[in-house]
Order: sequence, then C-alpha cells, then structure tokens
Amino acid sequence: MEILKFKECNITYAKDQPEYRALPARKNNDGEILTCWSPSIRERIKILFTGKIWVSVLTFNKPLQPIKISTEKED
Repeated sequence: MEILKFKECNITYAKDQPEYRALPARKNNDGEILTCWSPSIRERIKILFTGKIWVSVLTFNKPLQPIKISTEKED
C-alpha cells in the first residue's frame, strides 16, 4: 500500500525515524488522526476476490486505541 499525502495534512509522523515510513496525516483538535492509503493494482484485485483487508496496529503493549477504516474522507 502506498501512503498518500492530501491537502488537509497538517502533520507527518515518523519523518525523522528511518526505521518507519513517514506518515502524512491530518490531526484534529479532538485527537483524531486521518491518513490516506492507496492499494496497488495487485492489492485491489486481491481485495476484490477475497473481500478482506488486514489491519495490524503496533501498540507496544499499550492499550489499543479505537480505529476506523472507511472509503470516505470525513470532514
């Protein structure tokens, strides 16, 4: 998956951490973080046929934060 930068981005996570990919995002005042991802053609075909998307969250043994996956950008 490719991480996409979009016009409302106001922060980039891990930009100075070479062990991670930089993550452009929009951070709202309430703490919501929005990122945008684009699957490759191969990934799109796999999603079409399997109907599955796997999400892995690194918690570093801290409590899991709520996450939401969507096809729509919310304002």
